[in-house]
Amino acid sequence: MVPRLFLVLPVVLLALAFQAILQPPPPKLCGSAGGPPVTSPRIKLRDGRYLAYREDGVQRDKAKYKIITVHAFDSTKDFPSPVSKELVEELGIYLLAFDRAGYGESDPNPGRNVKSEALDIEELADHLDLGQKFHVLGVSMGGYSVWGCLQYIPHRLAGAALVVPVINYWWPSFPAELSRQAFKKLIVPEQRTLWIAHNAPYLLYLWMTQKWLPSSAAAMHHPEIFSKHDMEVIQKMMATPRIIENRSRQQGIYESIHRDLLVAFGNWEFDPMNVTDPFHTNEGAVHIWQGYEDRLVLVELQRYISKKLPWIRYHEVSQGGHMFMLVDGWTDKIIKTLLVGEEASPM
Repeated sequence: MVPRLFLVLPVVLLALAFQAILQPPPPKLCGSAGGPPVTSPRIKLRDGRYLAYREDGVQRDKAKYKIITVHAFDSTKDFPSPVSKELVEELGIYLLAFDRAGYGESDPNPGRNVKSEALDIEELADHLDLGQKFHVLGVSMGGYSVWGCLQYIPHRLAGAALVVPVINYWWPSFPAELSRQAFKKLIVPEQRTLWIAHNAPYLLYLWMTQKWLPSSAAAMHHPEIFSKHDMEVIQKMMATPRIIENRSRQQGIYESIHRDLLVAFGNWEFDPMNVTDPFHTNEGAVHIWQGYEDRLVLVELQRYISKKLPWIRYHEVSQGGHMFMLVDGWTDKIIKTLLVGEEASPM
């Protein structure tokens, strides 16, 4: 009996050790004991979670256009929008930003997926009485939320814009060789991270927290992910600093940035290239904006999507990187095109 115990005990201890390493710590919920404070307005969703939001632009009840904006990876609703006050007042635009689940002051959602993000948007719109239809604009990682809206709540949309939207290399409609070649253009740490997120999600927390090898280049803001134009954008932004604390990870890294990677690069319940046109009678439009020099979201795959879905209005910015919309009036051009259909001139 004793020898058998000596054999079993190391196995049990090893299993417990691996579980401790692989299992992320529980999140620190906003408003809980020891957690971050609640400083923003929030709504309570049907499942009991709280969703934080921020309103900008003209008053909600006086707005001609209502846009729900979806923030990027490792960001929050509080990232300053570069849309001009002049355009907001000219067109009568109401802007609603929110913290996606697990980010900022919104409660985590352990079951977060593309569909849940779309349903969060719909429920937020209903809580704030935005009406039957509204516009959505998703940036980078926020693009998968907009794809979710196109799939699950197309009847609620007045129009949609996806700006440098995230692409999942494992979407089934991509030709294998095209996807493989595009994937190889990513820097090696990003390739490893996305491969783990898709193929071994249970290892992602361990991979993202280990110190021996570089993990996600996006999470670490590695300079190689920025194009020449992106670096120029960063310099312009630093020249006019705005005091804002990025609290994207304050409830824990797993339910914010790690969960984002797992959802974006996991197995989706639908293939975006099978999504149907929600505006077949031209009462609205879907736009994709893509920088040619983007090193995070590659132009080859975005072009393929636009060919598979010719009803999407595709705009390619010749010298733009991943951050092109943050300067030179590009946000105004994107929003004006979304709302009134005016085409922006090439960059």
